[in-house]
Amino acid sequence: MNKKQLISYLREEGFSNEIISAFENIKRENFISEEYKKYAYQNEPLPIGLGQTISQPYTIAFMLGLLEIENKDNLKILEIGSGSGYVLALINEISKNSEIYGIERIKDLAESSKRVLKDKKNIEIFNSDGNKGLKEEAPFDRILISASADRMPENLYSQLKEDGIMVCVVGNSIYQIKRDKDKINKKEYPGFVFVPLIED
Repeated sequence: MNKKQLISYLREEGFSNEIISAFENIKRENFISEEYKKYAYQNEPLPIGLGQTISQPYTIAFMLGLLEIENKDNLKILEIGSGSGYVLALINEISKNSEIYGIERIKDLAESSKRVLKDKKNIEIFNSDGNKGLKEEAPFDRILISASADRMPENLYSQLKEDGIMVCVVGNSIYQIKRDKDKINKKEYPGFVFVPLIED
């Protein structure tokens, strides 16, 4: 599959124009190692080193859709498990005037993603334990957790604004979690596979 075919596939799957445009404009090959660049537009996860992967484009698009950031600016957005920085770049392309934060537990990945995204002044990447979120910058309008946990990240609900949305992976299901004041509403979408969230 080449880039044109991937974009065509995402369009057929019904993703928004903003999400498709982000996939068109952000070069996935910039976020993967040299040996895998020729596979950049395959609709599958690819290794980025250190036992981690860059997720399948369809899965990323699905999670970005659940995040509901299209046509919204000036949001405060956190991605936990930001890896190579590819999803941070896509988020920035969709919601250009937002404040975007990434947390990556593996130092080498955090450093390489900082280099790739150095021109994006509204993206800040932290090398720390994502399980604790980012209290010093909370609360967030949106939180995206890009790795699988074995339990619901209830400790991060307090870092979500009252009308905020969290998209996370527990086991092999993606969850959309909406906070409505003190009420938490969850929707489950099963059938996905992710690398596990690393814990200290």
